[in-house]
Amino acid sequence: MTTLFRALRAEGHKLLTLPSARLAVALGVLLPAGIAALNARSPHWSGDVDAGFTELGVGGAIGAIVLGVVAVSSEYTTEGEESAATRQITTTLTATPARLVALTAKLTAVGLLALALAATAGVATFTAVHLVRGEPAAAVTAGRVLGVQFYLLCTAWLALAVTVLTRNGIVPMAMLIANVSVVSVTYLLSKVTDAAHYFPDVAGPHMFLRDAATEAHFAPVTAGLVTLAWVTALLAPAAVVFCRRDA
Repeated sequence: MTTLFRALRAEGHKLLTLPSARLAVALGVLLPAGIAALNARSPHWSGDVDAGFTELGVGGAIGAIVLGVVAVSSEYTTEGEESAATRQITTTLTATPARLVALTAKLTAVGLLALALAATAGVATFTAVHLVRGEPAAAVTAGRVLGVQFYLLCTAWLALAVTVLTRNGIVPMAMLIANVSVVSVTYLLSKVTDAAHYFPDVAGPHMFLRDAATEAHFAPVTAGLVTLAWVTALLAPAAVVFCRRDA
């Protein structure tokens, strides 16, 4: 247990001092708040039931994805100020030889920062809507706020798991960000097959959106369980690969 706490403290310090991690938090907070403010200023704004939550599901997810990716990819880079001219993973595994402990510490550090990102983004986004419109964002409930928190936490962990498997941040970051912000391949697939409704970025938002743009309808708890199942399904092989392959 002492080893885990020591590893967690080291991972937390590493993450908080990582410029790209700070950028991820800034993106995750400022993007949804900025988009929500712009939408609220529109003369066509209707103040629908998902006002603010839709922006959190996109802008907040981008920040969570970047956070999950850079937490791992920074370990393998050999360029830039974050790497100190060597691969950080060597130092990490020297300090914490038990690889499962090292991965657990990284997951915990990323998870805590993702939750802080989600909470701050929620406050900033709903405050932005209130300031622009002079009225609170519609239907902000504790359950929906918790849904956003859990969705962004799982998004960060999914990004982390994919990056552990690839050991490269460029491909997973590009694919995951494009999928939640530009062209959602999984959403397009959901128009072809019902199975695609169970992808995490399609099912997950049902935890907090009440008018999700999908033909399938999940109860918030069901959406959370589907998303958690994806996290488990990707983290399990990621842990095996991390523990077995060469650094």
